[in-house]
Amino acid sequence: MCCVGGVGSYSDTGKSGACGTMLEEETDQTYENVLAEIQSFELPIEATLRSVYDDQPNAHKKFMEKLDACIRNHDKEIEKMCNFHHQGFVDAITELLKVRTDAEKLKVQVTDTNRRFQDAGKEVIVHTEDIIRCRIQQRNITTVVEKLQLCLPVLEMYSKLKEQMSAKRYYSALKTMEQLENVYFPWVSQYRFCQLMIENLPKLREDIKEISMSDLKDFLESIRKHSDKIGETAMKQAQHQKTFSVSLQKQNKMKFGKNMYINHDRIPEERNETVLKHSLEEEDENEEEVLTVQDLVDFSPVYRCLHIYSVLGDEETFENYYRKQRKKQARLVLQPQSNMHETVDGYRRYFTQIVGFFVVEDHILHVTQGLVTRAYTDELWNMALSKIIAVLRAHSSYCTDPDLVLELKNLIVIFADTLQGYGFPVNRLFDLLFEIRDQYNETLLKKWAGVFRDIFEEDNYSPIPIVNEEEYKIVISKFPFQDPDLEKQSFPKKFPMSQSVPHIYIQVKEFIYASLKFSESLHRSSTEIDDMLRKSTNLLLTRTLSSCLLNLIRKPHIGLTELVQIIINTTHLEQACKYLEDFITNITNISQETVHTTRLYGLSTFKDARHAAEGEIYTKLNQKIDEFVQLADYDWTMSEPDGRASGYLMDLINFLRSIFQVFTHLPGKVAQTACMSACQHLSTSLMQMLLDSELKQISMGAVQQFNLDVIQCELFASSEPVPGFQGDTLQLAFIDLRQLLDLFMVWDWSTYLADYGQPASKYLRVNPNTALTLLEKMKDTSKKNNIFAQFRKNDRDKQKLIETVVKQLRSLVNERSSQRSL
Repeated sequence: MCCVGGVGSYSDTGKSGACGTMLEEETDQTYENVLAEIQSFELPIEATLRSVYDDQPNAHKKFMEKLDACIRNHDKEIEKMCNFHHQGFVDAITELLKVRTDAEKLKVQVTDTNRRFQDAGKEVIVHTEDIIRCRIQQRNITTVVEKLQLCLPVLEMYSKLKEQMSAKRYYSALKTMEQLENVYFPWVSQYRFCQLMIENLPKLREDIKEISMSDLKDFLESIRKHSDKIGETAMKQAQHQKTFSVSLQKQNKMKFGKNMYINHDRIPEERNETVLKHSLEEEDENEEEVLTVQDLVDFSPVYRCLHIYSVLGDEETFENYYRKQRKKQARLVLQPQSNMHETVDGYRRYFTQIVGFFVVEDHILHVTQGLVTRAYTDELWNMALSKIIAVLRAHSSYCTDPDLVLELKNLIVIFADTLQGYGFPVNRLFDLLFEIRDQYNETLLKKWAGVFRDIFEEDNYSPIPIVNEEEYKIVISKFPFQDPDLEKQSFPKKFPMSQSVPHIYIQVKEFIYASLKFSESLHRSSTEIDDMLRKSTNLLLTRTLSSCLLNLIRKPHIGLTELVQIIINTTHLEQACKYLEDFITNITNISQETVHTTRLYGLSTFKDARHAAEGEIYTKLNQKIDEFVQLADYDWTMSEPDGRASGYLMDLINFLRSIFQVFTHLPGKVAQTACMSACQHLSTSLMQMLLDSELKQISMGAVQQFNLDVIQCELFASSEPVPGFQGDTLQLAFIDLRQLLDLFMVWDWSTYLADYGQPASKYLRVNPNTALTLLEKMKDTSKKNNIFAQFRKNDRDKQKLIETVVKQLRSLVNERSSQRSL
């Protein structure tokens, strides 16, 4: 307040005038406020002092004056106060002097005490520093522990990832990576090791993709190598599933076979029982050995790879790669070996590989989602099926062994049943089997052609001799022969047919059995099987057996006796056809009265064979006659006949008699036709002998000798060498010769020329050309041995008559030639 008062008094004395007074008062008030602020000790005072100096000119001087006045006032107050408290100050000094000594002692004591405290505090300081250091370490450890506790789960998960990679648990490793990225790495993302881990994860993913793809490639390679084993197992499973029904089928056939016979045509029961027992034993063994496909194949590489690519979001790439590789493998599997058709093992290996391929695809289809689809497998199967059918159609055409074709058929059936069990359509395979059935029938026909040829080669073409009842029953058991007359005869006796007949009959039944084998398991009705059996049997009869018979008949070494026996054999075989039809009926249970039942063509087959044999008999008989005729040695210039028939002709007639005795076993018309044919051929041969162009001259003695031979021929014809001819039918075979010889023997040319052309002519069968030719051979007298040399001596008129007859005959021949030309 002193300062304020001082400033106010300074203001009252400094200026004059109203305006100046007001300004001074304001200025003084400002300085007083500044001083008051300075005295209040509120810092900083820079702004306050700046306001003083910046206010107006000369402010510093004025302010300093105000400050000096304020200081002086304070000094006065201090002096007053000191004066007031001086005694107390003196007393205080006195007291201080009194305690000075004590203060020094106290100082010494304090110093000593301080020294001792300092000495004692050094150890404390050391321990305190240790404690501080330990506390710092403890705090650091706590911090490290907290950080490590935060990092340990990350490190543990990464370590787990490494272990999973080492253990090839790649799908789990990918899941672990996903957890690391989404959960654990955000906790420790600020650390360098975390950044290294984050940078390493893409590489690990690529490694997993490569490793899993490598495992998949190894799996595909393994599958390709083991497809045949997989297919074999699958086919065994399919076959095992059919065991029960097949066993029942065989049992039914066996029971049915016990009553199946037509005239001792029994189906061998013991063979059926043995086959069934053997089959059941094999099936029991297979039942123990059959494994599932899962037992043979480890599909885990596919699952892992699929899961891995799914997790990595690259599932489409994996699917495309898998399908592409499997299509390549399918093409390799479907490619057959060049010699596949040579053995059944080649076909089996081909089928097992294909089955193995599609069993794997079917398994992949059902245990994975989207890796393969039904549309994909159907497309693959249709492609494979077309290739399979083309391969089988091509290779089966090279098969010439029916057993191999039958085994191929069984393999195709098992193959089709196996794949059908996995849902693949196989109708086209069964359609192919019908084509192969035709091939099988062709191979059977070729095989049985050889069988028939062997039977015919081994046959002696003699009736089967029987010496006792046992032999008789053996033949009856093989061939359905019924003849009450033969049964009544006593032993020894003979069957009319030769050994080839029962053998042929047995082989035809064996052919039916063989043909039936192919029809098994084709899922066809009894009617269709019956139709197939009858058609194949018809082919055997009409093509194979007929061809073998015709070839046999035409063989040079087959003589007339053999041909006669062949005709007898075909007759009995023809009669046995009805038993073969009954045999097929008993197998298929299809009645012969059914509208669509095919009939056996054995009747026409054996009739054709008989006709061929008959024709061959006629041919060979004529050839034999020609052989005898070629032995003829006429002396065409002889003057007198020998008085008896020529030796060659008598031998020929004796041969014909013996042959026609053999013909008694033939049907009557065959023997009669053969006899008539032989007589006609003999007549023709004799006629050709007379008219031979190389024969230039003939004597009357030769004509008379020739007439004796013709008389023997007529006697032979009239002796009825073959029964059944009516009247002189057989003699008519020599009528042309007889009338010609009578004309020359009687020399009745006037009658011949007068009656020629009349229906009642005595020499109706004498041809003018024939008569002219023979007469010219007798007319030529230019040679020394001409018979008409004696006529020139005895009767020259007769020579003129001959010349006249020759002219008339030539005129007649020319007239006939003109009429024919018109």
